[in-house]
Amino acid sequence: MERKQDLLARRGLTLPKRVLGRLNQVGIFVQSQVSLEHQSLAKRYVVRGVESGGAIEELGRYVSFCAPDGEPLAYLHPIDAIGVNGLHAVVVAPVLVRIEVLRSGRTWQLLITRHEPATAENGRRPALESSILFRGVNGFLDNRLQEVDDPDGPLPQFWSRAGEPLEIPPKFASATRAAARGASCVGCSHTHYLVSATPAAAIAKSA
Repeated sequence: MERKQDLLARRGLTLPKRVLGRLNQVGIFVQSQVSLEHQSLAKRYVVRGVESGGAIEELGRYVSFCAPDGEPLAYLHPIDAIGVNGLHAVVVAPVLVRIEVLRSGRTWQLLITRHEPATAENGRRPALESSILFRGVNGFLDNRLQEVDDPDGPLPQFWSRAGEPLEIPPKFASATRAAARGASCVGCSHTHYLVSATPAAAIAKSA
């Protein structure tokens, strides 16, 4: 059981082949895996992820990232992908929290995981530690009621097998809303939670 949980934490949602086939058929591409990278200049290890995904009317999948406190992170650079519902931006940080959602009609899957380098020993490359912060299965949200541009819109609701409500950690509510908007964004071609690093500096540089 622990091995299965570890795999889920590291790789993200495990989807049946028919679901993956349908996503591929309609052109929704998500890169859910994260990687451990070494910064030579800073002499440290960081975690790299890619915000990605999008939707068609009846189906959506989206992955975004935030800081451990739930706040938005600045992306390293955007990705101008060929087509829509694919890769949007690269993010690199010492610690990443991944928000992954899958929407089938009004039924939702949610996985929130934390990723960070383990303590390095004897100068060796550290392992990438991944842990599950929240797992919601077969939740419900009528996305027709969700305003795509509303940052305070509704969240998918989840319950335990016994019918008791499961609360999404409040500090990740905004990031989860953003990922849900991404999974409802038909023909998505932009980020929903990662932000531009220094827009003012970029404007000054181009002036």
